Amino acid sequence: MHRQQPPEQLTRTALVLGGGGSTGNAWLLGVIAGLAEAGLDVTRADLIVGTSAGATAAAQIGGRSPAHLLDDILSAAPPPPPPNRPETGTSDTARAPMRPVGERLERTNRIIAASADAADMRRRLGAAALDLAGMAGESAQTRWRATVASRLTRSDWPERRVLFTAVDAQTGESVVFGRHSGVDLVDAVAASCASGFAYGIGDRAYIDGGYRSNADNADVAAGYARVLVLSPLGGRSRTPAAWGLHLAAQVETLRAGGSRVATIVPSTSAENLFGANAMDLALRPTAARAGQEQGAAIALRLAAFWL
Repeated sequence: MHRQQPPEQLTRTALVLGGGGSTGNAWLLGVIAGLAEAGLDVTRADLIVGTSAGATAAAQIGGRSPAHLLDDILSAAPPPPPPNRPETGTSDTARAPMRPVGERLERTNRIIAASADAADMRRRLGAAALDLAGMAGESAQTRWRATVASRLTRSDWPERRVLFTAVDAQTGESVVFGRHSGVDLVDAVAASCASGFAYGIGDRAYIDGGYRSNADNADVAAGYARVLVLSPLGGRSRTPAAWGLHLAAQVETLRAGGSRVATIVPSTSAENLFGANAMDLALRPTAARAGQEQGAAIALRLAAFWL
């Protein structure tokens, strides 16, 4: 539980990195790199909160400079086209949604629609993810951990305070992992990104932190003077507004507690890179460049808030 402090005691900064799939991760790193290029290093925040793709980004900036991370994305060899997509004649802006992502969205949307409230939703999603884990077997978990580890340049927790969100698949309860949680960094990131089957750590299993509140979980930064939220999904939530999980509701609560809050969302021209296209690896360079340009363009204005 995060206890809010009186406004006069709020002196620290928090960077919140939201979820948004592979393209969301690229956009986050692009924005951070663009800000740094313009002289604003937000990676030195007193707290960094990461959810799903944002958890990966938070771990990545703890081990490598934003400039190098951006270069890695832009210089990566293009992935081969999926077998059900033509190799030519399809532009980045006209790509069809990735089938596995579309199927996952349909499945989870049905669960959300059948849920009575947020707690019920988390329990239902957790149960479904546990079923998927049972069908996938231990080898799937081993491969997922290896995939996550390959994206990180360090496997130890950074000295700076970093928190990753997840949901306990067995109980539906919210979970926040940190360096003192007794969980390896790779496992914490893997759990926060577990949007399909539940990811096991010891005798517990976890699902994507985006189901904790929304894809951003800005409420974890309560008690910090200045909170900067980078939201690849634009602060949207698939849950009913009455549940109060949307980013706007979290921002309102943070401000009521004395925090100053700024949010950055993708430009309108880049919105096609996320959502159903979020796992399209071929769109990562485009998303990273869009983030870089956006970060560089707003750095001067944001510095007045951040510094």
